[in-house]
Amino acid sequence: MSRQTTRACYISIRNFTQIHFLPISTTTPEANNILQQVRQRSNRGLLTEALSLFYNAPPLLRSQQTYAILFHACTLHGNLQQGLHLHQHMVSHYGLHPFDLFVTNHLINMYCKFGYLDYAQRLFDEMPKRNLVSWTALISGYAQHGHHTKSFRMFSGMLLHFRPNEFAFASVLSSCGYVGGKQVHALAVKMCLDAYEFVANSLVNMYSKNCGFGGSVEEAWKVFENMEFRNVVSWNSMIAGFHYCNSGEQAIKLFVNMRHEGIEFNRATILSVLTSLCGCYDMDVYFGLNFCFQLHCLSVKTGIISEIEVTTALVKAYSGLGGDIAECYRLFLERRCSWDIVSWTGIITAVAESEPEEALFLFCQLCREGLTPDCLTFSIVLKACAGLLTDRHAMTVHSQVVKAGFEGDIVLANALIHAYARCGSIVLSKQVFKEMEFRDLVSWNSMLKAYALHGKAKEALQLFSTMNVQPDSATFVALLTACSHTGLVEEGNEVFNSMADKHGVTPQLDHYACMVDILGRAGRILEAEKLINKMPMEPDSVVWSALLGSCRKHGVTHLAELAAAKLQELEPGDSLGYVQMSNVYCSSGSFSKAGLIRKTMKGYKVRKEPGLSWVEIENQVHEFASGGKRHPQRNAICTKLSELIGQLKEMGYVPETSLTLHDIEEEHKEEQLYHHSEKLALVFAIMNQETMRSEGSAIKIMKNIRICVDCHNFMKLASDLLQKEIVVRDSNRFHHFRDRKCSCNDYW
Repeated sequence: MSRQTTRACYISIRNFTQIHFLPISTTTPEANNILQQVRQRSNRGLLTEALSLFYNAPPLLRSQQTYAILFHACTLHGNLQQGLHLHQHMVSHYGLHPFDLFVTNHLINMYCKFGYLDYAQRLFDEMPKRNLVSWTALISGYAQHGHHTKSFRMFSGMLLHFRPNEFAFASVLSSCGYVGGKQVHALAVKMCLDAYEFVANSLVNMYSKNCGFGGSVEEAWKVFENMEFRNVVSWNSMIAGFHYCNSGEQAIKLFVNMRHEGIEFNRATILSVLTSLCGCYDMDVYFGLNFCFQLHCLSVKTGIISEIEVTTALVKAYSGLGGDIAECYRLFLERRCSWDIVSWTGIITAVAESEPEEALFLFCQLCREGLTPDCLTFSIVLKACAGLLTDRHAMTVHSQVVKAGFEGDIVLANALIHAYARCGSIVLSKQVFKEMEFRDLVSWNSMLKAYALHGKAKEALQLFSTMNVQPDSATFVALLTACSHTGLVEEGNEVFNSMADKHGVTPQLDHYACMVDILGRAGRILEAEKLINKMPMEPDSVVWSALLGSCRKHGVTHLAELAAAKLQELEPGDSLGYVQMSNVYCSSGSFSKAGLIRKTMKGYKVRKEPGLSWVEIENQVHEFASGGKRHPQRNAICTKLSELIGQLKEMGYVPETSLTLHDIEEEHKEEQLYHHSEKLALVFAIMNQETMRSEGSAIKIMKNIRICVDCHNFMKLASDLLQKEIVVRDSNRFHHFRDRKCSCNDYW
């Protein structure tokens, strides 16, 4: 029922003038018989039968207690329409206010549960007499529907009339910020109510949810530790609390302790632990998968696996931990028959980032099942499309968005801008942005990021000058990234300095990292170092990585050593610092030091991420690793590659061997460079170019790490030889090669 219909019903209730007084109590056997029958039917879920019996009973047999039972049943079974009819029946027969406190409290509770708080407040205001239940019902209603200030004010007002009980404290605590929560906590201690489970559990939640806003997980833990009695809600609250405060490992340890103490768990416990498991980014993958499997077994043994939310959470956990996608899909199939659009969207979300092709397959399956995708489903699928090589899939989903009537949806338009940009089609991103009737902040930021990704800094700055909404932190990250990708140092400085002065946005770590990158790439290394020293916060790994990359490019060894040391200190398991420092030593001719770096990596078991590239031919994606040993057509590819290298050498191609180790023969150095994954992908595309969409279409290659100097030079010459545009999307940005030039102007 719409809110307008409900308002009309309420107004009609107030317009009744016929008044007959309702009996305060009825003690006749006939009346008690009606009451018992109504109660029995309500308890069994037979609400319609209970109401029919009540309406057909003689007026003198309808007691106030029966009305209260029926209002409670309407609330319990989620039937607002029947509740409104019952309210109207009461007013029409007995007037506006002859019914007692007990009935009115049930009526207020009903309106609160359905979110019609203005009606509940009106009833409350017109009550000639109120009790603690009246106040608590309204406090709880405001809290449950996000009206936190009103809930807190109601609680404060109640203190003038009644001593609150544990339920009132629990309700208001869910609405409190840190300061208000501390005040309520102090009051609960004074009244000796803080030991009640309801109150203690709410305190744990309050402190946890206010992490970062004054609260802390330590305060939540103190409350939990001091609880004399704990129920499953107490344990669930503390586990969820650790998750809120990004302490996933602590949440998992607490669950293990819970099991050791023999405490029974429920669906909420499993969901909290699985969510925490997904958030443990530093956890050993083997341990994470093993623990996830144990949770899976527990869910099966206890029957909780039948809950769709649990299955979805398990799929997300397996996928997020790098588990076998087949296991995720098997879990999905086991419960597939009972899944609605929300559940399908959940499984697609779980695999969208790590397995975009699988997400698209599931989306197709969803459509075949006859379900209608909603806006959220489409947005998640478009997110998956952004992880694919070409714009083909994004265009297909776009057409379905239009057919479904969601063309004007801002969220989907923003997702399309992002998807097209990530697939290399900046033109389509601009078209979607241009055709939007309304644009929000995300729309502008998405387009700015698209320009930054494709190295179009001037276009980004021009767009920013026309921006008609207040920019935020992400806006300036996009602008500064665009400037760093094209060497616009002064423009970058101007943007950075205008953040706080003109726009009220305080620079954060990301903005400082961009500025270090801008200055460093331009060779202004000392300025970059000075900026780091002036930062109001400790530099993170991104800042030091930006400085290290600049030092490598310009051969500043002493600063590179400092940046590498800081980087290895912050992220000892990341190969980036080691590899970059090895390249610095190679460039400066210190090959023995470069060799020591490589040995150190082996000693610490730090592995460099292998270079992988992908190219799509006839709707099929082909993967290439450096060396090409994985591909079944390796011999044919190598033969064609040798021919291409010979042609390019005639055009002036000289292999860039300066970054390879000194103790390898020059011939072997060149051989290593020739078999980089993006070169193999290019050759394979050339071999199959007659099967590509059109003769003039670009060759699109995706790479998981940054393109090296040699491959960059190789692609420039190859684009001229083939008279084709070659687009390479590496881990950092897009490179559009055409006629011996790259869109980055050799500035990456």
